[in-house]
Amino acid sequence: MTDNELLLAISNMMDTKLEHINKDVAEIKTRVGSLESRMGNLESKVKNIELNQENEIIPRLNTIEACYTSTFDRYKDNVEDYNAMKQDISIMKKVITEHSEKLNKLA
Repeated sequence: MTDNELLLAISNMMDTKLEHINKDVAEIKTRVGSLESRMGNLESKVKNIELNQENEIIPRLNTIEACYTSTFDRYKDNVEDYNAMKQDISIMKKVITEHSEKLNKLA
């Protein structure tokens, strides 16, 4: 084989390899383009989720928390009154029962 034939063979091999490399690069570009598109969709969805949390969920949670906290404070502050009222009602039941018995005896 002459030098020219060897150079031509090497050139053909390089051209073949270059074609494969170009195909691979084109495929990679296509895949990267697809990934960029999907990332754009994901970014959009994440942004929507963040906005939904900021505008809908967090204010509602704050409202629920405020209601819960105020209710807890009311009950906490009035638990002693509740126990006193329970005792008063128990005494009132006894007195009413006694008075009813006395009224029934009189009648």
